[in-house]
Amino acid sequence: MLLDNKQIAIVGAGPAGLALARLLQMKGAEVKVYERDANRDVRVQGATLDLHEGTGLEALKRAGLLDEFYKHHRPVASKMRLVDSMLNIAFDDHDFASITAETRPEIDRAPLRDILLNSLKPDTVIWDSHFVAMKKERSGWRLHFKSGSDAYADLVIAADGANSKVRSYLSDIKPIYSGITLIEGNIHNAAKYSPQLFSFAKGGKVMAFDKEQFIGYGTKGDGSIMFVLNFKTPENWLEQSGIDFNNKEEVLAWFKKDFPGWSNDWHEFLTNDAVYFIPRPQYYFPFNQHWKTNESLTIIGDAAHRMPPYAGEGANVALQDAFELAECLTGNQFADIKTAIAHFEKGMVARGAEATKDTLENSERMFSKTALTQMTAFFNQVKER
Repeated sequence: MLLDNKQIAIVGAGPAGLALARLLQMKGAEVKVYERDANRDVRVQGATLDLHEGTGLEALKRAGLLDEFYKHHRPVASKMRLVDSMLNIAFDDHDFASITAETRPEIDRAPLRDILLNSLKPDTVIWDSHFVAMKKERSGWRLHFKSGSDAYADLVIAADGANSKVRSYLSDIKPIYSGITLIEGNIHNAAKYSPQLFSFAKGGKVMAFDKEQFIGYGTKGDGSIMFVLNFKTPENWLEQSGIDFNNKEEVLAWFKKDFPGWSNDWHEFLTNDAVYFIPRPQYYFPFNQHWKTNESLTIIGDAAHRMPPYAGEGANVALQDAFELAECLTGNQFADIKTAIAHFEKGMVARGAEATKDTLENSERMFSKTALTQMTAFFNQVKER
């Protein structure tokens, strides 16, 4: 095997990095995953994921983890309501879960991460390893972490997300601003702190479209809600706004000003004692990005092809990256690691570009003046299939 006597370092313990570690270990490879979180009990953020046939589900199938996945997936999470800014319902199909359950079953990120972590050999993940830099050493790399620790690897695989620090060692291509920024909000014990909107979702998702803006939220199995306030704005808006996102009063004042005509019912998200906010300008990489193949470094997932979250493709394409790279590195079709990586990256960039195009096209629909009409028609078509 190409990886015999090689030490592999995966930077980032998200779904793609952990899935890749599992798939490589199944073939006998020596793998360590370096993760900046202090430990595995640090609360995992992010929305519920829907895994797709051929990509996300295929990765779990190859990893031998489908049975565990179905023990923890949440059919109720597929329940869907589409509304306008005043919470008037345009689409309300709580049988929608039965339509999507077979091809796009949903799971919260925390249990998915646990499934993947539990599948790895003990001490595979090195916690509290916040990557800061690396230098060439012998045929590989010496990685340095914020804690002061370091490690050597013959092959480094960057799975450290949209703001990857490892990517710069392979490519200097910069991401393109999509024209959209979102404000992510998280509320724990949402039944207590946001009871009306929590109840309105009926355990599933709500998507609100109006005035070329979009608010979406979903409930999770731990009783929390993650919501996103999405809007078109210049790239420098965040710096120029001067908003302190630790100050709920400032956030509410901004919402009233920049989301005019939206129901006061949405204020429940912005004024409770448990909420905290994370601003996230949305970027994507060029469709035709390329770089010189490196025999000791490659990238997967958002580090390779970041994109806005408006088509549900990011995590699925990342998980496909994991099983495609594992197959290239552990199969017998390539003469050396560099050739294997070159083959993987060619397909990976193409897949990422296609998913990004789909995402940007969906973004156009979701932020158009007729977004609610278009999205309602789309989900009605899905329902009728």
